[in-house]
Amino acid sequence: MTGNLVKWLMLLCLTCYLTTTTTISVSTPNSSMKKTYIVHMDKAELPETFTDHHQWYSTMVNSVADKLKTQDEATEEEDGEERIIYTYQTALHGFAATLSEVEAKKLEGKNGVVAVLPETVYQLHTTRSPEFLGLHPEDSTSVWSESLSDHDVVVGVLDTGIWPESQSFNDTGLTPVPSHWKGICETGRGFTKLNCNRKIVGARVFYRGYEAATGKINEQDEYKSPRDQDGHGTHTAATVAGFPVRGANLLGYASGTARGMAPGARVAAYKVCWAGGCFSSDILSAVDQAVADGVNVLSISLGGGISSYYRDSLSIAAFGAMESGVFVSCSAGNGGPDPVSLTNVSPWITTVGASTMDRDFPATVKLGNRQILSGVSLYRGRMNLSLRKQYPLVYMGSNSSSPDPSSLCLEGTLNPKAVAGKIVICDRGISPRVQKGQVVKDAGGIGMILANTASSGEELVADCHLLPALSVGEIAGKAIKSYALRNSKPTATLAFLGTKLGVRPSPIVASFSSRGPNFLTLEILKPDVIAPGVNILAAWTGKAGPSGLPTDHRRVNFNILSGTSMSCPHVSGVAALLKARHPEWSPAAIKSALMTTAYVHDNTHNPLRDNSDAAPSTPFDHGAGHINPSRALDPGLVYDLGPQDYFEFLCTQMLTPPQLKAFSKSSNHSCRHALANPGDLNYPALSVVFPEHPSLSVLTLHRTVTNVGPPTSKYVSRVSPLKGVTVTVQPRTLQFTSKIQKLSYKITFTTKSRQPLPEFGGLVWSDGVHKVRSPIVVTWLVPI
Repeated sequence: MTGNLVKWLMLLCLTCYLTTTTTISVSTPNSSMKKTYIVHMDKAELPETFTDHHQWYSTMVNSVADKLKTQDEATEEEDGEERIIYTYQTALHGFAATLSEVEAKKLEGKNGVVAVLPETVYQLHTTRSPEFLGLHPEDSTSVWSESLSDHDVVVGVLDTGIWPESQSFNDTGLTPVPSHWKGICETGRGFTKLNCNRKIVGARVFYRGYEAATGKINEQDEYKSPRDQDGHGTHTAATVAGFPVRGANLLGYASGTARGMAPGARVAAYKVCWAGGCFSSDILSAVDQAVADGVNVLSISLGGGISSYYRDSLSIAAFGAMESGVFVSCSAGNGGPDPVSLTNVSPWITTVGASTMDRDFPATVKLGNRQILSGVSLYRGRMNLSLRKQYPLVYMGSNSSSPDPSSLCLEGTLNPKAVAGKIVICDRGISPRVQKGQVVKDAGGIGMILANTASSGEELVADCHLLPALSVGEIAGKAIKSYALRNSKPTATLAFLGTKLGVRPSPIVASFSSRGPNFLTLEILKPDVIAPGVNILAAWTGKAGPSGLPTDHRRVNFNILSGTSMSCPHVSGVAALLKARHPEWSPAAIKSALMTTAYVHDNTHNPLRDNSDAAPSTPFDHGAGHINPSRALDPGLVYDLGPQDYFEFLCTQMLTPPQLKAFSKSSNHSCRHALANPGDLNYPALSVVFPEHPSLSVLTLHRTVTNVGPPTSKYVSRVSPLKGVTVTVQPRTLQFTSKIQKLSYKITFTTKSRQPLPEFGGLVWSDGVHKVRSPIVVTWLVPI
């Protein structure tokens, strides 16, 4: 407990820093060097002398252009129109342009300019999941059996593109493209209009920001078209809405029917990620275009750190998408198990963490001392180790606890004389897991045992290695390393046991899944939910091997990946199903349905666990809990929110009027001071924060629920007991007499004894059929 207390105190000391942190950008000693800036504009300030906004923006850039050219630039034309790479006009208003630091500073003072932000580089947050989630579309008796309304929903996937030949994008049985859809299929190398169909209804590319920062794309190495050569985008798109494909598997592993969460939904692919990353100017243009095209759901499996709301361009764009009725789902990030590692924390974004499923891919290590230790692997290849034979085993590290460069199997660190013909133990970290196997293979090793260190604990992620290899947890890893170091001639062999179903306990919060608290606003609990994100089977590109390494010449139709990149599209797909069944629901209502019906117990009926330490997880790890699609269809009550409600939340965040303009754009949003504090936002989770001074011992939060269940119903409240506070709900019962009726309640927290660590509980409203659960977090700040 002492260690936890110290950790919590250290985290609290970070509060002031994190709440003022801005997006990190690379500075340069040359203030005249140009780079991309995102310029947010007040659309309503368009001068009468201009006929359109692009003309206004171009003139504005010209007005700040540095006229002092270097000799190399003397022949270049300083033209504002050429320097503008995008204009934004739907989800947000403004433009992206190449500017020097000096020019950007000048632009900040211009009339109509709301904010000037530097380009940010985002990174990708890199079957059985439908059955695990209770989705059985082929069962006509299921509440989720497919209906024609499912075909009206379009999910926009911002990623690396799409591989259209995959059977997951078969459009058999789909009705004509929805009439509201305005998107198109852009063409380019390897991608024609014929690659689109009634499943892939849109495909676009966004690369101007990427090229402005890195130079022209080498079209021999990358497709400058919607075609996906990375595989990540194909995998996420198929997870969202893939057509059922029987007999899907990865080299024999996970054999079954691969099906997206919403197989009747349409997919629009927006390629924003390239070999060098995903650039914010491209991402914003994709969001802007997707909203204009008519998407109903946006699935964004990428992130770029955390910054204040008004400096987070994706947050601003997502706010605009929400205003247009678009549900936005984003991955929480793969920074776990470290606390405060979340990205995409804005309350109008659904932030998704990752969990395991009840499926595994077991493998074992048998040591020379006859000890057998368990691990996981997806290896299947020509190189095989005999189970009847023991092979030399080597660990290049000096002790079993602390990794060093050689033990990490980094490129160029292994001595072929020391590892040739041996199974090599490699510590996890720094370089990609599968790349370590390639390093071992290149040095002449015949196999690899990948050992977790303290940072990844007992979490096991299966990989499709290029040589016989498996991953083991930290405890098993230490035992194997200790054996190898203490014996003069250590030996081992590896066995690969295929696919195992019905794993218990499951789900478990993945170690890599980013964690709260959300120190940007402690009163907004994040992540919102968790969903399957470990060892997910889905469609794959025909251009890359399953390991993703350039040396991997294997080609597969499906691949198994892990990350919050995989959990995000699960939620996006379920949101598409909910939107199809309840087209009148707002993005907030859909989020509420997902959160209040989520479960917090595993398949052994015990509280959800954290894979990093096997201890019970908390709402900082799993949010409201693990999504439960079948219950989300009929949640009973929802906590609804509209754009003005979210704007009122921003008014509690000490933003200046110019900073708020980034969200109000040309709309009529203004601060009406409807919220006493951020915790009064009508959010499905309840997070109460007591300040440092003990004089304030009572805090009250207010909520309003909307009846989406039977017209006549009576809900009774129940609150789990907490050690540090007494909790009272007024009224204790809610009596509804009509559908869509709204009733309000208040929940009061009175401190009994200030606790050194946050406390967790829950509030449940039940009518005997529905259980509408909100997680509770109570935090007592300490003086810094």
